[in-house]
Amino acid sequence: MSTFPNQAAPNNTSMAPTFLLVGMPGLSAAPSWWTIPLITMYLLSALGNGTILWIIALDSTLHRPMYFFLFLLSVSDVGLATALMPTLLGLAFAGVHAVPASACLLQMFFVHIFSVMESSVLLAMALDRALAICRPLHYPTLLTNDVISKICLAIAFRCLGLHLPLPFLLAHMPYCLPQVLAYSYCLHPDIAHLACPGAWGTIYSLFVVLSVMGLDPLLIFFSYGLIGRVLQGLGSSEDRWKAGQTCAAHLSAVLLFYMPMILLALIDHLRVPIPQPAHTLLSYVHFLFPPLINPILYSVKMKEIRERIVKRLQPRKVGCAQ
Repeated sequence: MSTFPNQAAPNNTSMAPTFLLVGMPGLSAAPSWWTIPLITMYLLSALGNGTILWIIALDSTLHRPMYFFLFLLSVSDVGLATALMPTLLGLAFAGVHAVPASACLLQMFFVHIFSVMESSVLLAMALDRALAICRPLHYPTLLTNDVISKICLAIAFRCLGLHLPLPFLLAHMPYCLPQVLAYSYCLHPDIAHLACPGAWGTIYSLFVVLSVMGLDPLLIFFSYGLIGRVLQGLGSSEDRWKAGQTCAAHLSAVLLFYMPMILLALIDHLRVPIPQPAHTLLSYVHFLFPPLINPILYSVKMKEIRERIVKRLQPRKVGCAQ
């Protein structure tokens, strides 16, 4: 782990005034050059997700459940990328490792709000695909506007209800370890790990992780198990291919979002001896790649999105008076 000047001493009674962040692995000596990839990734993710939002908002024919959930996914991607940038750019531009506790907790809150929102939307999209394929005749009556509104309220309540207590709990916990975080941004499991054993914030942090990142992938893969069983019963391979294609982009987004996190959990649980830089890079893939790759996946795999993007980008022909 990187060595920091004026590292905070262990604190057994109160919240430390600052947390110390770890820079990009292997780049602590010359951090400035990786500002270009960081800014490029952020601008490309903002452009891609902004295009998806623009297309869906302007085209009334796309005001359907599947595209509404895609709209929410793009909102969560833009929010997640934006929440991560302050500390990443601070490290890249100026090598700023020390972050005030209040700023760290604020970033932690928004990173996890949008992360939980993304996980919840991916779960809602899996439900949408399962109903569309397993109950096609009942789909319009099952997923009505009223039901979608309730799903949105449930997502909002889940995001705020789970994470609103965390900054207050973590701000008042006793810390027994130096306040050096393992990543270039503030995450609640990372902060809670520094607390003294038995602190309520640590227990609640574990509950939040398991109730979202543990439960959602299981429900999503269960939905795909139901979809797979229905696809096996379809008559022709062409029908199976068409039905499967409607899930391709979503399944790719699910794997991109959850696989790095599952690998990290397995590595920690099995105590696999891998270098810390590899561990840190998996976290970057989990947080930074979905906002960049998801718009590409959905633009390539979803014909209606692709056609409307091409249509909007084509120059309009203006007739000339004879």
